[in-house]
Amino acid sequence: MRSEIWDGFLLNWALLLTIGFPIIELVLGEVIHRLKQQGSPIVSTLFIIRNLLVPVCVLVLFLNHILIPMDGRSGLAEEPSGFSGTLVKCAETLLWIVTIHACLSLINAVVFVESPTDTINWQSRIPKLFRDLTRFFLVILGTVIVLSVTWDIDLAGLVTALGVGSIVLGLALQDTLGSIVSGIALLFERPFNVGDWLHVGDVQGRVTDINWRAVRLETIDSSQVNIPHLVIGKATITNYSQPNRICEEEVFLRFSFNHPPNLVKQVLKATALSTPGVLSKPEVEVETFNYEEYGICYRITFYIQDYHHRFQVRDEFQTRVWYANQRYNLRMPFPIREIYHADNPKVQSEQISDRMTKNLESIPVLVRMEPDSLEDIARGAILQNFAAGEEVIREGEPVKALHLILAGKAGITVKTPSGKVEEIFYLGRGDFFGEMALFTGQTSLVSIRAVEDLEVILIYSDVATMLIERKPGLAREIGQVMEARSKVIQSILSS
Repeated sequence: MRSEIWDGFLLNWALLLTIGFPIIELVLGEVIHRLKQQGSPIVSTLFIIRNLLVPVCVLVLFLNHILIPMDGRSGLAEEPSGFSGTLVKCAETLLWIVTIHACLSLINAVVFVESPTDTINWQSRIPKLFRDLTRFFLVILGTVIVLSVTWDIDLAGLVTALGVGSIVLGLALQDTLGSIVSGIALLFERPFNVGDWLHVGDVQGRVTDINWRAVRLETIDSSQVNIPHLVIGKATITNYSQPNRICEEEVFLRFSFNHPPNLVKQVLKATALSTPGVLSKPEVEVETFNYEEYGICYRITFYIQDYHHRFQVRDEFQTRVWYANQRYNLRMPFPIREIYHADNPKVQSEQISDRMTKNLESIPVLVRMEPDSLEDIARGAILQNFAAGEEVIREGEPVKALHLILAGKAGITVKTPSGKVEEIFYLGRGDFFGEMALFTGQTSLVSIRAVEDLEVILIYSDVATMLIERKPGLAREIGQVMEARSKVIQSILSS
């Protein structure tokens, strides 16, 4: 009777493992397939459960409830001792290891899930050091459970031995341990995050990693600097990315006493606002900073979105200042000696007029024009320079002069009804633009941007009228260009 009960007990476990294991595998496979289609982060954990945890669990149940009882019944062993006991303990240890592995995978998927680069959530803000510490303590906890429950090891003696050894180990690794403790303190204080731009001591860089021992910075020249937590915990940290990522930039420039400060301020502010990367809000500020020996010093304060681009934006702004100075005849004095002649203004005026006349003679639309007429036009024309990327004419603004290109390349763009900016065509040496708005009196329908460094001659309306009177064929040529360009613009605006 007892043998029949025992055989029934073994048969139940055998049937349970034989039928239950495939069913669990099929169910897990279907769940994994559905979650994988949804992009769920716990798919990797389910793979571990299906391929490792469930098979090892079945192995432990088989050893404990089928193999060992069968050996005891046949007289081979009464209890799981010796080789059989060791085999069971090894299987249980393997089960604990796989269980810990699955738990770490689940925690990593749920708590430390990697978010897309354009998404910021609370998981992405958790420092890597915190993740490492969490995994470390979970592994220690699992090891303690395995040693205590599975192998029946008295941990009191082990803790005592480790206590004595930890003193020696702590003295030998006091700098490393100090960095780890400092890292934990920084972790809770959170003065910076990965991606922030810091100034620590003499080093400026972007935080790329926070590990057990140090903070890793990438400098502006792409060099890598590791600063131990022990050092960074004692240093003064300047975080350029907090409380917000907007970075303030200051530039000091000096101009001659002869230029009205309000004019200089307007030019500098307009130049800063036209520079790519400079934010319109907070507003650009231009201040008369100081009266110095060689001129007036102005402080320009503008804001950029990211500290990483500050040098490129600063370079572009200061480059455009030179072109603005040429257009508005602003002079930046230097501590050098200059010699002026009493009759210099008249001589200079004649030299400028001669150069302008020669420039006009090189323009195809002005060939075969009388020298006297070219000289009269040259006296009323203005030579201006624009940097690559600068807007010469902005859509919706009035145009007061005809622009003749001496050198460089310009692009004409128009904004479609959908808001998309579309390139129409390019203009080069000898071409002209601004004629439509100038002669119709309307605001410009297009924007003109310098593709390359641009040198243009500005002929204002009264001089342009005189030019057309002296060369009637020019009016016909301008009219043909206006008509062709108007058709292209209207086709784009009506599409």
